[in-house]
Amino acid sequence: MKIQTTILTAIAAAALIVTGCNKEQVGKAVDDTKAAVASIDTSKVEAAFASADADTKKALEPVIASVKSADYSGAVTQLKALGEKFKLTDEQQAAVNDLIAKAEQAIKDAATKATGDATKAATDMTKSLGK
Repeated sequence: MKIQTTILTAIAAAALIVTGCNKEQVGKAVDDTKAAVASIDTSKVEAAFASADADTKKALEPVIASVKSADYSGAVTQLKALGEKFKLTDEQQAAVNDLIAKAEQAIKDAATKATGDATKAATDMTKSLGK
């Protein structure tokens, strides 16, 4: 499991366990957190690299796999390395930069959602302790 997903899962699970949720509710909350970082469309970058040489296409495959498995930090790292290792066209560079921006935004959105969930759980716990 990738670091981002692991962190989000841990935060969501801890927040819900503290409030006394059952296992099914914890699993649903983790799934909701993952869904909040909606998948990123890779068709633009795939189209930009359609005419690339075989080595460049092969280097793009793990990037696409990372994005589709919601490993956005891994995808950003791989995209930056791709830009440094291969001579990209302007169209390819624009597609790479766009995908990096989308992945970074997804990471930010996931962190914001997890923070909100943890805050809500802490508030709910405080309310239940006061009763």
